[in-house]
Amino acid sequence: MSLMPAPPAAVLLSGGLDSATVLAIARADGYVCHCLTVDYGQRHRIELEAARAVAQALGAASHRELKVDLRAIGGSALTDAIEVPSDRRPDPSRVPVTYVPARNTVLLSLLLGLAEVVGAADLFLGANAVDYSGYPDCRPRFIEAFEQLANVATAAGSERGTRFRVHAPLLHMTKAEIIRRGLALGVDYSLTRSCYDPAPSGAACGRCEACQLRRRGFAEAGVADPTRYAG
Repeated sequence: MSLMPAPPAAVLLSGGLDSATVLAIARADGYVCHCLTVDYGQRHRIELEAARAVAQALGAASHRELKVDLRAIGGSALTDAIEVPSDRRPDPSRVPVTYVPARNTVLLSLLLGLAEVVGAADLFLGANAVDYSGYPDCRPRFIEAFEQLANVATAAGSERGTRFRVHAPLLHMTKAEIIRRGLALGVDYSLTRSCYDPAPSGAACGRCEACQLRRRGFAEAGVADPTRYAG
């Protein structure tokens, strides 16, 4: 009796903690993973190197890098001459200045293109519950709306009967839960980068929102944080 071939999946891979965990989850669920990393002009470009290392370590079937320079639009501390906030606790009642206008819509659209080319019906991204309270494009309504869009905006969906599914397996998990899940799946978090404002040496600043969330997640998980911090 012949075995069914493993289904392909398209995975958005930033090089951060969350996307690395999502790649590990997709692989554990039996998908052949085709990863996409986007250089969108982010100031924390060290994550691009991390994405390459993570894709190789977690056995991605392919890994593409694509450049779309969102600095031409600006409007975010990650792509414009706006200071990255330090030593502030995340405020879920407001959209933070590190929100990049329409970023996830752009990135998921590119991932959808990759999915259509490799024949994948399943898209994976690392949106999670810590983020969606502040970032509008990490909320469940966005995920659901994009899935509906995918099924009418593509030849595969509108003409060939493909039913696209957008998976955000971390959506309702805390950072500590994400870390524990990733470690159980063999993720090497020393390969990942999360800092929004890294030092020229590559060390994480330890003070931005991303660093604070990462530090707290490892502490709450009861696991040593492998990140190299500048301070």
